[in-house]
Amino acid sequence: MSFEGDLLELVPRLRRFAASLSRDIADGDDLCQATLERALRSRAQWQPGTRLDSWMYRIMRNLWIDEGRARQRSARTFAPEAAGEAIGYAGDRQIEDAMTLSNVDRAMQALPDEQREAIALVLVEGLSYKDAAEVLGVPMGTLTSRLVRGRGALIAMMGEAA
Repeated sequence: MSFEGDLLELVPRLRRFAASLSRDIADGDDLCQATLERALRSRAQWQPGTRLDSWMYRIMRNLWIDEGRARQRSARTFAPEAAGEAIGYAGDRQIEDAMTLSNVDRAMQALPDEQREAIALVLVEGLSYKDAAEVLGVPMGTLTSRLVRGRGALIAMMGEAA
């Protein structure tokens, strides 16, 4: 498959990770777009035979860090996404599912950045510990520690939400 085709297959996973990093779907989509643009411009830097998803996650995380630094310098804020996404849901099961998903999302957003990133890469995106540690630029033991603390915090928060 072509480089561009492989990138297209990664877009749903990239969007999830971007939303996790930014804590906002619209900001996540902007981050995803910037990541794809950077990857296409830097295509020559990717080495065929290596994991494209890890390379893309690293680009995204670096862009997010750069954006955070720029936000701090300029004191710029992003408007929150308009409320009312769930309008039109019908049925108890759909409402219950939406509430559970909302509780999980709130719990994920309450985690410290390093725990949220680790959980998003390993538990949501399915990266191996080794690949996730490489994306985050930390030793495997540090990643494992972040996962253990993050899982524990999620379990505690979800227990409170029940």
